[in-house]
Amino acid sequence: MTKTLPGAAGDLAEQHPDVWAAYATLGKAASESGPLTERERRLVKLALAIGANSEGAVHSHARRANMEGIEKAALRQVALLAIGPLGFPRAVAAKTWIEDVDD
Repeated sequence: MTKTLPGAAGDLAEQHPDVWAAYATLGKAASESGPLTERERRLVKLALAIGANSEGAVHSHARRANMEGIEKAALRQVALLAIGPLGFPRAVAAKTWIEDVDD
């Protein structure tokens, strides 16, 4: 599983598998803690990545959303929804990060 992680995350997972396992377990527990669907969880995680201004996390969640079959229009809408709370420049940056991983 760690072989598929890009860059520094993959390196950390390979060098510290116990830390990665604990992190993965926590993520799974948080994911299963409520009624949101997988699609809703992915869109929320994308929105949180945008809010954190994390280009790498936006790329990661957009890539995963693409693999999960979430329509590209939904991902772009998440970026546009950022205009109000985060400002136009952040939303535009997020939209470009999402489009970086478009097929």
